[in-house]
Parts: sequence; structure tokens; C-alpha cells
Amino acid sequence: MASVLRTDALTKRYGALLVTDAVSLDIGEGELHAIIGPNGAGKTTLINQLSGELAADSGSVWFKGRDVSALPIHERARLGLLRSYQITSIFEDFSVLENATFSALASRQHAFKFWAPMLASKESRRVAEESLEATGLTHRLHAAAGDLGYGERRQLELAMSLSAQPQFLLLDEPMAGMSVQESTAVVALLQRLKRRYTILLVEHDMDAVFALADRISVLVYGKILFTGTPDEIRNHPEVRAVYLGEEEAEAAA
Repeated sequence: MASVLRTDALTKRYGALLVTDAVSLDIGEGELHAIIGPNGAGKTTLINQLSGELAADSGSVWFKGRDVSALPIHERARLGLLRSYQITSIFEDFSVLENATFSALASRQHAFKFWAPMLASKESRRVAEESLEATGLTHRLHAAAGDLGYGERRQLELAMSLSAQPQFLLLDEPMAGMSVQESTAVVALLQRLKRRYTILLVEHDMDAVFALADRISVLVYGKILFTGTPDEIRNHPEVRAVYLGEEEAEAAA
């Protein structure tokens, strides 16, 4: 499996606090790789370093064989390394289709050509409609984005990311705040997107992680404790003691 995203000893400190501790990952093309860990493990900091939102103190990030460590967030996005929900916020007065089309235009650096009707760009509209179909929002094309429910808004945010035609998606807790029904729908959506995109998923919902991930890395105190398949993670005694045991205890409370 060809490597798409690789990190070498990625490290971030805030004073004496070591937030990411020499994190090394290697994610192959088409893989859905999940990062799990207790609260405060450094998961969001790691995603911010991968997307370019936060500069590392040391270490490097490689994307498709290129060292992108010095590139800012928008240049990494232009290369196809995209953090979901980073391109733009939802425009509540625009329709669902207009939001997705705007994202497609923005990825091609034409987003501010407002003098022409937004939907007149046939290619951007086609990309937007395909993204909305992939995320299950075809029936809401002409609804105002402000009228969407919480779960549908998250679907639209993901559709907007897909409209930017990424090669790699960084998903930071896409199911946060969702009902069981909404989470189930997002898991089904991500199952459909697997193999079409390489995905790094940070998620607290362990049922979703084990249903989706090809491999899982456990992050504890900023350091990768173990990387393995879902079965290997379930059966690893140290992982169970450090993290899965905590999850089970919370579920029983």
C-alpha cells in the first residue's frame, strides 16, 4: 500500500507541557485510519499539525512524497490535504446546493467572482451535486442551509469538503453531538466514502471507530501507544487498561 500521509517524530510543546511526543504515522492510500485516546491525549493538536493550522516544534509531515511541514493550511488544502469543515463556514441564507457549489468554486480560486451567478459554473455545480448525492442530501438541494437540522448541517459540511475534491480527509469528531440515529447515518456515509478517499478519523464513538477503521492508533499523553487493526486494539492488554477500560467504565456508569 503506497504511503499518502507520513509523519516523522512530530512534536509540539506548550512550555513544559509536551502535547505531541514524537508522533510517527504512515497512512496508506485508500486507508481509513482512526486516532483514539483519552481526553487531553493530544488528538486535536495532532490534527491541527497535520492540516497546517499549527506549526510543529520539530518533526515533519509528508504528503504524497512531498515534505509539507512548512506549508500553511491553505496550501496543504490546495494539494488535497483537507481538514473537514476548514474551507468555509456554512452560509445559512444560501441553499444547500449553493453552499456546496461555493466550496467547489473556492477550491479553484474563483469563489469571489460574484458578478456571475454562482450556479452558472457547470463543472462546479456538477461536482457539488455529486458531493451532495454522496452525503445523502440530494433531497435537500434547494433548502436554505439555515433550515437544516444538526445532523444535516454536518452532512453539508462534509459535502462542502468533498466539493473541494480532496485527496485526503482529516475528520475531527464528525459525530460529536449527534443522536444515535444521526451517528448511524454518518457511519453509513463514511462506509460509502471508504476507498474513494484516504481518511484520518479522530472520534470518541468507539462503535463507529471499530466499524470503520482499517487501522487504529492509540494516542496517550501525546505519544502513540500502539497501532493495529481493530481486533488487535481490542485484544491489546495495555490499550484495554489505558483507554478501552476507561470507555467501558464510563458506559457502565
